[in-house]
Amino acid sequence: MLFPRPEWEKFRERIAALPMSAQWWKRIFLGNAMDVELDSTGRVLISPELRTAAGIARDTMLLGMGSHFELWDKATYDDQEARAMQGEMPDVFKEFSF
Repeated sequence: MLFPRPEWEKFRERIAALPMSAQWWKRIFLGNAMDVELDSTGRVLISPELRTAAGIARDTMLLGMGSHFELWDKATYDDQEARAMQGEMPDVFKEFSF
């Protein structure tokens, strides 16, 4: 996930407030977070460690998710999207109007 700074601060506070029973997940989310920079052409530079952790090989998908972005390995995203499309739409969307 990629967060604009103000959204990251909100997310970080929510994670930090979780109980001790979630301590390892707090470490995973907060301890592995990194600031990313834009290069001179406006590209986001993702560290090799984060690319490996996310399973990103080469081609990526950047999805706007409202308050944050998701960065996916394209092949992984395509596979997950196909699986979702083969299943039933969640009940929460059955009465949702587009």
